[in-house]
Amino acid sequence: MEPKRIREGYLVKKGSMFNTWKPMWVVLLEDGIEFYKKKSDNSPKGMIPLKGSTLTSPCQDFGKRMFVFKITTIKQQDHFFQAAFLEERDAWVRDIKKAIKCIEGGQKFARKSTRRSIRLPETVDLGALYLSMKDTEKGVKELNLEKDKKIFNHCFTGNCVIDWLVSNKSVRNRQEGLMIASSLLTEGYLQPAGDLSKNAADGIAENPFLDNPDAFYYFPDSGFFCEENSSDDDVILKEEFRGVIIKQGCLLKQGHRRKNWKVRKFVLREDPAYLHYYDPAGGEEPLGAIHLRGCVVTSVESNPDGKKSEEENLFEIITADEVHYFLQAATPKERTDWIKAIQVASRTGK
Repeated sequence: MEPKRIREGYLVKKGSMFNTWKPMWVVLLEDGIEFYKKKSDNSPKGMIPLKGSTLTSPCQDFGKRMFVFKITTIKQQDHFFQAAFLEERDAWVRDIKKAIKCIEGGQKFARKSTRRSIRLPETVDLGALYLSMKDTEKGVKELNLEKDKKIFNHCFTGNCVIDWLVSNKSVRNRQEGLMIASSLLTEGYLQPAGDLSKNAADGIAENPFLDNPDAFYYFPDSGFFCEENSSDDDVILKEEFRGVIIKQGCLLKQGHRRKNWKVRKFVLREDPAYLHYYDPAGGEEPLGAIHLRGCVVTSVESNPDGKKSEEENLFEIITADEVHYFLQAATPKERTDWIKAIQVASRTGK
């Protein structure tokens, strides 16, 4: 019997010989990880055995690269992967850790197995806490904060985080809240914004997290940006990024000129409604933006060249200016989810 497929999708992988990062189609099996240059390839480019391997997350070996995790094999070979966003990284890490544990215990991988028996009363689930903090209604409120003639967008203060933890009964007191907030910061669920919080995170202060109204922080997937005194053109450009991120992930996009397909990381924002796309291997600036207000999005059953295929999972966005974008999802469900999210943004976003 072939090993069971546990999870698959696009991740960015660091090359083993050169310091290059490239998007790969990655498949997690019960006993290892296969990675392919393209999803449609029949044979993998490489395979990582999980028996005796260890996993490190977050891996902060690469400075500005976020959402990286590292797998070290029994032969001490390091493999680095980068996810498109935090929840995606955590999902991969959770399943890989469980697969390794199942191998060590001689068990079959099952998502609903021994969860109750391994849960410790004093254990804090930072991932679940992070999702609660991001809740638009009951979570920590994101604001536009001003300091030293700079505006920090999609931000919040350190004391607001501690206030929320205490009022939400996640901690018993502010001292315990400081410990939890420091863990959230260390694990990458919170990011420092501004010199005061950055210096503390770098070890200059006694605690990496500051319970302080002048210390600013943000969620790594919030669309945070800082703006100083800028021209009118800059203000218009920044307006695109003010919308709250409602969906993100990797898709294949067809180029307008060469008609070739490339993996791109897409970030969907609403109010204003924009779909930005990036090189998933690196680069903070988007390669392009699709203004979704008044657009039409629909699934298509054949590719733009007219070739019929039931496995393509293609969909098309036609903007109000009649520009056509052809995108390809990995699965039918993923295609449906993207279409629904884009339709909502196009109706509600300005």
